[in-house]
Formats: sequence, structure tokens, C-alpha cells
Amino acid sequence: MKKTGVLLIILMLAIIIAACSENSSTGEGNSTNDNNSGNNEIPDVVVGGELRIALNTQPPSLDPHVSTATATRDAARPIFETLVSLNSNYEVMPMLAERFEQSDDGLVTTFYLREGVKFHNGKEMIAEDVVASLERWITLSGRARNAIGDGVFEIINDYELTLTLPEPSVGALHVLGAQGQYGGIMPKEIVENAPNDGVEELIGTGPFEFVEWRQDQYIHYKRFEDYTSPEGTPDGLAGSREALVEDLYIDIVVDGSTRVNGVLTGQYDIGIAMPQDNFDQLNAQVHTETALASGSAFLFNKKEGLLTDPEMRKALNMALDYDEIMLAGFASPEFYRLSPGIMFPEQADWYTDAGSDNYNPNDPELAKQLFEEAGYNGESFRILATRDYDYIYNTAVVVQAQLERIGVNAEVDVVDWATMVELRSDPSKYDAFITGFSTVTDPTQHLIFDPNWPGWNDDEYTSELIESIRKSANPEEAYDYWEELQRYTWEDHLPYIRFGDFYDLFAHTNDVVGFSVFEGVIPWNVGKK
Repeated sequence: MKKTGVLLIILMLAIIIAACSENSSTGEGNSTNDNNSGNNEIPDVVVGGELRIALNTQPPSLDPHVSTATATRDAARPIFETLVSLNSNYEVMPMLAERFEQSDDGLVTTFYLREGVKFHNGKEMIAEDVVASLERWITLSGRARNAIGDGVFEIINDYELTLTLPEPSVGALHVLGAQGQYGGIMPKEIVENAPNDGVEELIGTGPFEFVEWRQDQYIHYKRFEDYTSPEGTPDGLAGSREALVEDLYIDIVVDGSTRVNGVLTGQYDIGIAMPQDNFDQLNAQVHTETALASGSAFLFNKKEGLLTDPEMRKALNMALDYDEIMLAGFASPEFYRLSPGIMFPEQADWYTDAGSDNYNPNDPELAKQLFEEAGYNGESFRILATRDYDYIYNTAVVVQAQLERIGVNAEVDVVDWATMVELRSDPSKYDAFITGFSTVTDPTQHLIFDPNWPGWNDDEYTSELIESIRKSANPEEAYDYWEELQRYTWEDHLPYIRFGDFYDLFAHTNDVVGFSVFEGVIPWNVGKK
């Protein structure tokens, strides 16, 4: 009898626990802080209906080869896929390649393509399409050139190709799966006729095909009926993919309050880059999630103007209070952290605090002295900014105020994001601009070290160290070179200031299932109840 009583008590406790668990999952607010929540099991939902995602800015292009903008990444992602992809641990996994093999010396990688993969125009994807796409991408992407350099792609047959490197490259495979200005695969005939400012036909292999782009309103995609998914459990950008809605809309919603109200009323199913000031309101009514997004950075124009002088750059850095700047940009310490690392602390193989003595020095009196010694004579200091990203504008305003407090004549030039992307390529238009740098898998991929990217970090010692990292014989040697480059960047050269890291806030309505973030919202494997 005693044994039976114990069993009954255990059974009753199990029922109570199950009931409590069920009740706790029905709350409308759901906040997580999950640095890129890459796992995305395909939910059991009926395929159909539509999904509307509110994007905070107009993409400058939908061609992933030509733009580093995160808006392009997000808007191109439903259409274009890569040869390989990254899982949530940033490991290289097959995507359009079924598998790949590397030679013992790491110089030759052979890719075996999945057969039967269709483009949205009905043509089967073969090796000539992949090679044409990647060759164009390398000519346009500084990140790709840094990692692959003079590497050569060669077609072996319709479903096999090789990449041969002249020397080892620590980041070659990872950059093929990275998402910043990524190597999306397109039909060869489209690539060969594409202008450098963007392809005219948006045809890829992704789960959704392009329908229409109404400027400043929305981008419409529809489910690709002949989509062929890779295999494997969804993880980050790797694994199986399924379009669970018939129609996908990315709505261009620049105003933050409009995105908030739209998600709260159900006009939009998912909101990107939600204003952190509205976190409590959103979290009480819908589902919210934060994900490590980027490093907030202040880029200096090193081609012409005041900041061609590194002493002027050091004086400017001395004037700034990073805590005040990050708080203005992100509303609460919950959404940012101060960190001197150019690579994220989570990237244990690369993180270093080298040069941190020059991180957040915050000495306005010394800054005045350094500006005077550098020869500053009241010239206008122009900061390029946009309201399309709240943190960019808010950060710029605080930087301006901090500089004006020590007598620097600072002004903020506010434009829309697409115009800002255009203007930052013209060295006559600004002295500095604020942007975010998303995750890269090794330091050689950082745009800040590309001498041709806006800001123009055309520095001989920087280039030598990047080459040394890329060609290192082992990870330990590569790390030593990287540690020296970060020290040199902070202490001697100072091509930019990395204020710290920040988290994006996302929100979605309570009927959305399968929501996942990895380097941006994942539009596949997500549906509605």
C-alpha cells in the first residue's frame, strides 16, 4: 500500500507540473536574449497564406553581390542561395553543394553540387552557373577578394567544380557562406549580362521567387513550387528549408512607431529593428527576441579632409564618451555592451582586447590639447547619418554634442539609408559616418580593412598583417598576427572607432511559429497558426 501511495503522489505531481508548464507557455509576451537563435525546426503548419515582415529601410539593391547593406542581405535572402552555408556555430556546411572536400594542404577544395536544383526560371543549376556567379562576386566584393584573392574556380563537369588557391587562406571557405555582400548563385546568362550596380533579373534557387518591388512600399515574393531543399536539421543557415507561406511580403516601414503599431495590431507579422524604447510595450503583448547583431562603429574618411591625419583621429577619440554614445543609440544596457574587441567575445578563437588602453579614453581636456597640437582651426566636421536606423541618428547627435563641447564645429548631415550608402563612397561628402559591422568568421573579412571600402583604410602595415593572417601556417600564428593588427588599429592607426556591440530587437505576432534569427530574420521554415 505504501508503494502504491508513493506512485499516486508522483503521478499527481507530474500532472500538476505538466499543467503549469502548459500555462506558462500561453503568455503573450515572450522575451529571449539568444545571440543569433539559429535553430529553426520546421513547424507543423498548413502551407499557405501570407507572411508580412516590416523592414526598417529601403534596400539599395536586391543583388547580394553588390551591396554590403544589411537591408540587401535581408531582402535578397529569400531569393538567392550560396554554395555553402554557416550553421549557428559558424561552421561551414553544404548548401547548393551536396558535399565538399579539401586537399591536405588546404589549397584545393572540390565541390559536388546537388543535382536537380532549379532556378526560378525553370533552368537546372549546374557548375557553369556557380562559377560565373562566384567570379562576378569576387570582382565586386572586397571581403571575397580578401579571402579568396587570386583563387581560381574550375568546372570539372556539370555537378563538380574546384577552387584552387595559390596559397593558404584562413577564411576562403567561410566567406563562401558568409552573409555580408554574399555570393548568391544566379544563372550564368544573367550574370554575364549584369551591370555592376545590380542584376536586372532577380532569379535564384531560393524557397521564394521574386514577384514585384514597389519602391518605398514593399517587396513581394511567392513560394517557389519547384524548390529543392538541402538535407539536415535546420541550424543557422544550414539544413532543410521550406517555404511555409504562399506569399511573402517585406514591407518597407522606416518609421519605428509604425512598425511597433503594425506588429501590435497584426498588420505586420514580424518586425525588424524594433525601437528598444518600446521593448516593455511589445514584450507585454507579442513575442520579442534579441539577437547579437553588430558592432557600432564610427568610420573616418582617410582619403581627404581633416581625418587624413591620424593625430586628428586620436584627438577625436579622446573626446568621446562611449557609454553615453551607446546609451543614446540603444536606450538600455540590455541592448548593448562595451567591448574593445573587433571580433566578438563569443568568437573564442579570435577575440582579443589588444589595444584596449585606447578604448573609451573619455578625456575631453586632453582632447582639446590634442586637437590644438594637430592644427585644428575651427573647420567644419561633417558626420553622415540616417534616421532609417534609429541608432545611427541618435549616435551621431551625441557624437556631435560631445565634439561641440570641446570646441569642434561638428554637423550632422541626415539622409535616407540608400543615399547614405551612395554618399559614403564619395570622399568629398563627409568626414565620418556611423554604421554597424555584422559578424564575420575571421578578421580578414572585416570591411574596415579593405582599402577600397568607404573610409579607405589604405595602410601598408594593415595590409601586410591581413596577408600574414590569411597565409598563416596554423591558427596560433594567425592569432598572433591578428592580436598585433588590433593593437595597431587602436593605438597607432585608428582608422575607425568601434564603440561596442549591440543587439537587435525583433517582434512577432503570437500566431507566428518557427521564427528564427541568424544574421538576420530567416524567412523559411516559418509559418502561421
